[in-house]
Amino acid sequence: MNAPVATPRTPAETALTETFDAALAGLPGGDGVRQLREAAFGAFRAAGLPHRRVEAWHYTDLRALMREVPPLAPPPDAAAIERLRHEFAAAAPARRLVVVDGVFVPELSDSAPPGVVVRSLAAVLEEGRPDLIALLAAQDFGGADTIVALNAALMQDGVVIEVAPGVVVAEPIRIVYASASSTPAARFSRSAVIVGAGASLLLVEESHGSYAGQTQNCLVVAVGDDAKFAHAAMLTGMAPGALRIESLIARVGARARFGSFALIAGAGGLVRRQIFARFEGADAEGVLSGVSLLRGREHADTTLNVEHIAPGCKALENFRYILDEEATGVFQGKITVEKDAQKTDARMLSRALLLSDDVAMNNKPELEIFADDVACGHGATCGGLSEDQLFYMQTRGLPYAEAEALLLEAFAAELVDEIGDEGLAALFRAEIARWLLARGRKP
Repeated sequence: MNAPVATPRTPAETALTETFDAALAGLPGGDGVRQLREAAFGAFRAAGLPHRRVEAWHYTDLRALMREVPPLAPPPDAAAIERLRHEFAAAAPARRLVVVDGVFVPELSDSAPPGVVVRSLAAVLEEGRPDLIALLAAQDFGGADTIVALNAALMQDGVVIEVAPGVVVAEPIRIVYASASSTPAARFSRSAVIVGAGASLLLVEESHGSYAGQTQNCLVVAVGDDAKFAHAAMLTGMAPGALRIESLIARVGARARFGSFALIAGAGGLVRRQIFARFEGADAEGVLSGVSLLRGREHADTTLNVEHIAPGCKALENFRYILDEEATGVFQGKITVEKDAQKTDARMLSRALLLSDDVAMNNKPELEIFADDVACGHGATCGGLSEDQLFYMQTRGLPYAEAEALLLEAFAAELVDEIGDEGLAALFRAEIARWLLARGRKP
């Protein structure tokens, strides 16, 4: 009998092992959390960094792409906190919860609105409340992913938001990720949102300043029966060569409404956004969407795993890409409909505009259906801008570059308009306009 051949560890995998061993004693949580961390890192150690033979990571070979691991970012010091305080004071007013280099900073954060409780992940882990620990662990859904397991092992801190049943939060709550590190660093944060039955919340995730090094954030969401949860993420501000992985794990209750939109722009290096969504209650609805704007040699991967286990649910997935120069886009979407999820309506669409002969777009939509009374479909398109539309706009006096920019902006902004909050949509449209302007000024 032939013995299994062990895959040699890469330098990055070795560095992650050394980081975990050195950091474990100082990471928050009691004995139970420590055991969870050790089990999660054991799963990561056994599998290693995901590579092209792992189906969900086929187009983003992290084992090949992650060649080194910077040191774990230290907590921000008083000088860094004071500097950020002045920067936030000059920005537009907003209800912010600030995470700096993976650590929740109450001094920079606003108080929670009535009916909402906000705590640091570190405090929740130290408290050891079993229901929250189980939710955060996400071991039965999403936690099997290698990178989600790595995040669970090394999670430094984050935010835990609990919205009481029936509470309607009138204004958006923003989780703002900032960095105080002057050198490349690694950051691991994990946050959770619990939206009680009949409650409503709009959560925004955004970056402040520029990120260098590696960032791995995970957001775990539980949406109660008859609740509404809307989520918007702006993944911007990455330094050249940076790596960022965002994981969203969502459980959706009966008759709930769940939505998540993300804008990826100025990726700098590699961005992967992965979503694990499970519709656990009957007659729930969800919309997952996003826009990726890529140039240079940027690489952006959006991978979805959507499970329908209850009947009568509806889900729409709609993603758009604009790729220029030598950029690479990835869209993978898998919809699974279990046998009891009759009357499911699930649809998935990816559209990409290719502005250069040197770009690459990888699409892989999947359906796995075990029920017999469903309406499911998927589609993917890739192509350039319409020459007829460009010609028409030029005949009306617009220069080629301006006509092209208008068409690109319309293509991207159509999904932004569906966010539902006009003030927030305006911020996303402005970010798209900035990206188009920078593209127009390229050498």
